[in-house]
Amino acid sequence: MRWSRYYLYTTREVPADAEVVSHRLMVRAGMIRKEAAGIYSYLPFGWRSLRKLSAIVRREMDAAGAVELHMPVVHDADLWRESGRWQAYGRELLRVKDRHERDFCLGPTHEEVVTDIVRRDVRSYRQLPTNLYQIQVKFRDEIRPRFGLMRGREFIMKDAYSFDVDDAGLDAAYEAMDLAYQRIFTACKLEFSRVEADTGAIGGSSSHEFMVLAETGESEVVSCRECGYGANVERAETRPLAAPEPEEPAERREVHTPDCATVAEVAELLGVGPERVVKTLLYETTAGPVAALVRGDREINEIKLANHLEVPEVTLAGEALVRSLSGADVGFAGPVGLPDSVRLIADDSVRGLTNFVCGANKTDAHLTGVNLERDVDLAEFTDLLLVTGGDACPRCGNELGLSRGIEVGHIFKLGAKYSEAMSCNYTDEEGRERPMEMGCYGLGIGRTVAAAIEQNHDDKGIIWPLPLAPFTVLVLPLTNRDESVVGAAEGVYQDLVARGVDVLLDDRDERPGVKFNDADLIGVPVRVVIGSKSLADGNVEISLRRDGEKELVPVEGAVERAAELAAG
Repeated sequence: MRWSRYYLYTTREVPADAEVVSHRLMVRAGMIRKEAAGIYSYLPFGWRSLRKLSAIVRREMDAAGAVELHMPVVHDADLWRESGRWQAYGRELLRVKDRHERDFCLGPTHEEVVTDIVRRDVRSYRQLPTNLYQIQVKFRDEIRPRFGLMRGREFIMKDAYSFDVDDAGLDAAYEAMDLAYQRIFTACKLEFSRVEADTGAIGGSSSHEFMVLAETGESEVVSCRECGYGANVERAETRPLAAPEPEEPAERREVHTPDCATVAEVAELLGVGPERVVKTLLYETTAGPVAALVRGDREINEIKLANHLEVPEVTLAGEALVRSLSGADVGFAGPVGLPDSVRLIADDSVRGLTNFVCGANKTDAHLTGVNLERDVDLAEFTDLLLVTGGDACPRCGNELGLSRGIEVGHIFKLGAKYSEAMSCNYTDEEGRERPMEMGCYGLGIGRTVAAAIEQNHDDKGIIWPLPLAPFTVLVLPLTNRDESVVGAAEGVYQDLVARGVDVLLDDRDERPGVKFNDADLIGVPVRVVIGSKSLADGNVEISLRRDGEKELVPVEGAVERAAELAAG
């Protein structure tokens, strides 16, 4: 492809709303253009990268036995009502009406549609298992779209859905998809981690995320180098925390703690460690008000709390609700004397504490010498802990490391969640009707390309992994005024095209500095620079964008060397 005839326009301007590297570089490199909040056009240079990723995905999905189809973006509301998600999915579901005032939505995911397809065609166990996938546009009406393709409203996803006769079949399908995802991200030459994850709004019994590791990642991941355990912090577990030494129960006392609303302030004032302070956090939920207790040196994992309560989400109570429930300002709530209408739940780490400090449900006051069995009617304990680096691995006990990652894939065991709700049944060998066991498997196409940039860039621009690069070789003549340079560049370009190499010829009439800056920005992996001086000696200069090291290669060997580097 000749740059002068290609639709590729770079810019030095940084978009005002760009908060992450990939958003900034994808706009500057002419890959995407914003049309509305969270909605982008994929320009030709960006679309080439997405197509290359899609080809890798299709290759591995087909090899794993999945069959491609294409489902609509617009979904009939009746299907979502049947599954129970028309209201449960929340405001991210963009609901619309047609001219006949019938309800539809823009699909954020396709469980309902694919289940409807399969239940119409598959009747017998002899037709199972089956696995259908697509690469399709999705729409989720995010309240705050940000980070470019990382958290857009309209995006491209590969989603697959498996249907099996029993749990063993689902396990086999899940493992096949798990391995396919590992092959996909390995083929993309990305550093990634597979971690246990929360099932979220999709539901189901088990799930794993695939995270591209990057310092700019929006998710935190804990992992164990010894045994391979990994989980995002929403799902992560640890071994029981070491409890402070037990003490003989002391007298419970109320102490004046003016302007001490944080654990650190209270602990310093009273001369105790934060592990002997218990935080009481009040939450609003659809199940009513909840007070969650955790040791003062740790944090509540709100995903675990919501899952325990079996509610979609929990929200910290505002100042007015805190005062009405506890009688005190924020920071002074405690478990002793809260109204019966407030459900008390404590993290397991609180269970064995003696003589701890907590809020007194009075502004500027705390209680000391509190003991659960004597002072609080509390019988509900569970794991609410937000795990972090340095905690003990739940499997082997070694120290967990903390890193950041970008979720690019998520696989779920759905079980019979949708098949039961939507009567997606099959007849078994004995003639009995049973619900199919389902799995679903999502992979963000645009998100993976953006994550690749987050992981591979420098202060000059993108450094493409070879498999995802829109072009693998850039031929860069330093001048258009030297016929020998132009002729040599044309010859190298034509020979690389003949070899099937994805090559871009920068034939623009621009200064060398402009061409070099653009070359660094767009990040084509292999660069062939042809200048008058080196050509006079019979050489061209070849370098890799990743390390910038240059080698002089005879003109007659340039094509061979560039093709070799482009092949990896």
